[in-house]
Amino acid sequence: MDKRNIKRDALLFIVLMGIVSLFSDITHEGASSIIGAFLSLTGASAAAIGFVSGLGECVGYSLRLLSGLITDKTKKYWPMTIAGYILDCAAIPALALVPQNGWFWACLLIVVQRFGKAVKKPAKDTVLSFAATQTGAGKGFAIQEVLDQTGAFLGPVMLFIITVMRKNSTLFSTYRICFALLGIPAVVTVLLLFVAQHRYPAPEHFEETGTAPSVPFKMERRFVFYIIAISLFAASFIDFSMITMHTLKTSLIPSEDLPLLYAGAMAVDAFSALLFGLLFDKIGLKTLVLSTICSAPFAFFIFTQSTRAGLIVGVILWGIGMGAQESILKSAVTLIVAKAHRSTGFGIFQTAFASAGFSAAP
Repeated sequence: MDKRNIKRDALLFIVLMGIVSLFSDITHEGASSIIGAFLSLTGASAAAIGFVSGLGECVGYSLRLLSGLITDKTKKYWPMTIAGYILDCAAIPALALVPQNGWFWACLLIVVQRFGKAVKKPAKDTVLSFAATQTGAGKGFAIQEVLDQTGAFLGPVMLFIITVMRKNSTLFSTYRICFALLGIPAVVTVLLLFVAQHRYPAPEHFEETGTAPSVPFKMERRFVFYIIAISLFAASFIDFSMITMHTLKTSLIPSEDLPLLYAGAMAVDAFSALLFGLLFDKIGLKTLVLSTICSAPFAFFIFTQSTRAGLIVGVILWGIGMGAQESILKSAVTLIVAKAHRSTGFGIFQTAFASAGFSAAP
């Protein structure tokens, strides 16, 4: 196969996996737009919500080190990806079964969902990185992120429409119906994943191995500095469930508008991911410095201004930071870590990111 066909197939693979992520994000990002408020309705305290948010992110990221090591050792990219997606997608519609005052079970399902992400992410990011070497790392992950965040936008909007249609029902029962309906895109996600596996059974062939002999994984100095930098970035960030809880408590916007607020954040995420991803292929890690400076003041606007305008500005800045996180950070790992150890590299990166994020959780 000539290089033109390889690049075309690599781009098609990235788009197909992006569509998988689109439906996946309709599912779990739609849920994320209301999960903070839902936990409050099930009886969870602010401390419990903060702890579970942090614990969920810690599980969802820290176990990726083990998942990455297993993936590199076995080279079973597709089985790891599919197993993780099934756990990730199944936990969300299961929230529809949580009873009143069942906050413990809701929290448990959130942790299960994050565990599924831990299983799938190193393998998924690795197969995407193989294809991204043909398109440009920044561009490849940016395309993936735009499609991903399109789903993250549509999910909350869909839930917003449902809450408006059921405005005469209790908020708790409405949220349970929302979680049940999210089972539809969850099933589509898994079906499309099997299509992708059938069409591209060996995505590692997109990236040439080269003639250099395989050597054990080693933490190079630039990778260590990179891990330190992204850990500091993670320590300054929070989960959106804390924003929704704060918004619900302060009544800055009506409770039925919370999914729309999250949808707006995801739209900003998608735009910034594309912009900064394309910029990454031109100026490299300087892009991360620029995006971090742009997003840094988000907490000031959200938690200290106590105004609707401050909340909106803060959410926009939060979305910029998320866009950078999902495109630039993974693009850098693709360039720094060799193909044979890419899953391990992603696992280390994501473990460090989560540990820093968990330490910052209330």
